[in-house]
Amino acid sequence: MTIPAKEIGSHLDKFLKNSSLVYQGVRFDLRRSEFLTKNGQLKAYEALIHPGAAVILPLMDQDSIVMIRNKRIAIGETIWELPAGTLEHKEEPAASALRELAEETGYQAESIQLLTTFYSSPGISNEVMHAFVAKDLHFVGQKLDAGEVITPEILPWTQVMKMIHSGEIRDAKTILTLLFYRVYQSDK
Repeated sequence: MTIPAKEIGSHLDKFLKNSSLVYQGVRFDLRRSEFLTKNGQLKAYEALIHPGAAVILPLMDQDSIVMIRNKRIAIGETIWELPAGTLEHKEEPAASALRELAEETGYQAESIQLLTTFYSSPGISNEVMHAFVAKDLHFVGQKLDAGEVITPEILPWTQVMKMIHSGEIRDAKTILTLLFYRVYQSDK
């Protein structure tokens, strides 16, 4: 099910009171708020406020996709992922998807289609991920941001599915997008 953009976070104001900014960052903010419990008490709550992100499934052909090896500082590992990134200020999700695809993989897509939207971690954040499938790819060269260490690689679907099953792919947005596509879109 796709969450309509206008409904994302639209009910938040009903629950939160006395909200204050604890930390303002480059990619997200941290807010401390109070919410009314069912017994009428106010309880403190902290949440990461995020502008949203796009994740892209780049299809080379019906048998192979572009994956990336991405050095992730927060976990101290280089992991397998689909290309993804945070939406820039007032950027539409599809525009972000096309931008991130080219930056991280070096491929531009002639067509892009929204697969689904989902909350990445609703217990601590309002971040919404917009998952896209990109087709008709042509190579233009990577344009990585400073500090990014990303290596693209074309892999067959059979190998990718085995990597999910074995735990070699552990990134949630990647697993969700790949499996969503395989279950709901690959036969269309």
